[in-house]
Amino acid sequence: MHRRSFIGGLAALALAPPARAAARWCPLWNGRNLDGWARLGDAAWTIENGILACDHGPISYLVSTQDFTDFQLRAIFWVSDNANSGIFIRCTNPAEVTPVNSYEVNIFEQRPDQRFATGAIVGVAPVAAVPKTGGRWNHMDITARGDRFTVTINGQRTVDNVADTKHMSGRITLQYGAGVVKFRSVKVREL
Repeated sequence: MHRRSFIGGLAALALAPPARAAARWCPLWNGRNLDGWARLGDAAWTIENGILACDHGPISYLVSTQDFTDFQLRAIFWVSDNANSGIFIRCTNPAEVTPVNSYEVNIFEQRPDQRFATGAIVGVAPVAAVPKTGGRWNHMDITARGDRFTVTINGQRTVDNVADTKHMSGRITLQYGAGVVKFRSVKVREL
């Protein structure tokens, strides 16, 4: 009786579709140079000891050379209290990055309109409580799947499964706006 159950179980396993392999994490920034990124603007980005940093210049962007549709992005960043930065996703015009042609996940604690300060998606998903990120290393996790978006900063969910359909695919962009901005790691996995 046990033998028959075991053989039947093997037959069922043989007929089951193969499990989908988990997508692997790929570094979007390699820690050494700006391969895979295009500069937009004249901010003074530097790379030293595996840290991508900027502390002066006009509002500028580093734009990925690859488009992404459904993905999870993880970034480790450090900003000064007065920093203005962000990660733009699904940017549809890599020659002109704006919150109109992409989704801006903000890193800007002192933003005058606090609804769209750090942790919010500007114009789409306000944040109830702005996480404190100035003066320390922080972990940001952004998920974009279809028309749904989730953002977590240091374990605090700031955007929870918000829907928007304006941009379904595009580039990922790192912004420098003011203060000191540093990225230690930026990686992505496609979903």
